[in-house]
Amino acid sequence: MGDRVSVGITKPALIEQGHWLTLRNCKRVLVVAHTVTFAQRLREVFGLLEADLRIQLVFTAPPHAFGAGVGRYLQEMGIATVPWEEALETEFDLALAAGSRGVHQLRSPVVRVSHGAGHIKPLTDTGSLPPGAERPPGMLSRRHLLHQGRVVPAAIVYAHERDLAELARTCPEALPVAHVLGDPCVDRITAGMPRRAEHRRALGIDKGQRLVVVTSTWGPSSTFGRLDSLLPQLLGQLPGDGYRIALLVHPNVYAGHGTWQVRSWLAGCRDGGIAVVPPEADWQTLLIAADWVIGDHGSLTAYATLTDAVLLLTAAPGREVAAGSPAALLTGIAPVISPGHPLAEQLEYAARTRRPGQYDRVAASLSSAPGQFHQRMRSVLYGLLGLGEPARPPVVAPPPAPLPLTRWEIAADLDSAR
Repeated sequence: MGDRVSVGITKPALIEQGHWLTLRNCKRVLVVAHTVTFAQRLREVFGLLEADLRIQLVFTAPPHAFGAGVGRYLQEMGIATVPWEEALETEFDLALAAGSRGVHQLRSPVVRVSHGAGHIKPLTDTGSLPPGAERPPGMLSRRHLLHQGRVVPAAIVYAHERDLAELARTCPEALPVAHVLGDPCVDRITAGMPRRAEHRRALGIDKGQRLVVVTSTWGPSSTFGRLDSLLPQLLGQLPGDGYRIALLVHPNVYAGHGTWQVRSWLAGCRDGGIAVVPPEADWQTLLIAADWVIGDHGSLTAYATLTDAVLLLTAAPGREVAAGSPAALLTGIAPVISPGHPLAEQLEYAARTRRPGQYDRVAASLSSAPGQFHQRMRSVLYGLLGLGEPARPPVVAPPPAPLPLTRWEIAADLDSAR
């Protein structure tokens, strides 16, 4: 009857292992990508392991309120995911996560990394806190680091030494596994600044033109939450021949409202000369190239303090920002856009009145180990895996040259790809 074909194997080869794989006996690392934002930050981490033949990376996308689009983001890198339910049933040597949801169920040591500039947003669910208690940010809270009194991560990655002092107050049990490694976005933006002129040419910014980048996080106090008042200013008050405008909207806005809806709301931007940057795009090049950044309390506005851009805020975020965070520091020094005055005049005024070193304190608060994230991160990962590090330094490539602003397109199928 010839060779029999097995039809009993229904799980991915990376789960089954055995004779289905060509390279065997690899250390297996699970990358837990809840959202596009989390996946973007984790790319800086798993990229440190991807070329090592001793290590097999496996990816999964757990259910999440903002999970739309993460499957497509990974697919564009040639990455296939295994089902979350099967990942939970499988033992791995290590897991990487930028969120806390469900990771306590994993059968592996977990490395938790932050996904933004410092720890901006305090806990919104205060049910577990005593009345009147301070709301710590998620990565510094017992709620996100403990499960049934046990510290879940085997390693927690922080960007700044001040985070350890805060952790000692909010969750001292986690101090033994806390590591201050720096911030990968700080290091890449800094590495990319010498290429500013090159990025501007790639974007299509002509000589004499100036680039205004508008950034938005998600939530009611975000730039997008106030776009009904800001958009007319952008469309009608900046001369088209002298200014180019790019709009960077947080992936959670697309995931929460749906890509079709956000595209519909922003349909007039292209006709008005505003480039809407896709949520999965590399945003660092836009900040590097900008003359002005108009933003809110999100991470991108804080990261812009590393560049030559003049910063303006859309509004004060109030209780949505943790005290002492980079966003809180920026709120005290950056000018705020007024809807009652011509936007061009406000941009020029902010540029004229910018003081030397005005944003230095904010920039310094982003990382206490500038230029060291990738080396320190790799040492932690290989230590947990019980492997010797490669005999070469990790490569920290600057952000790649961007597409021209006229070619940015938002994919229509972002919602359906999981």
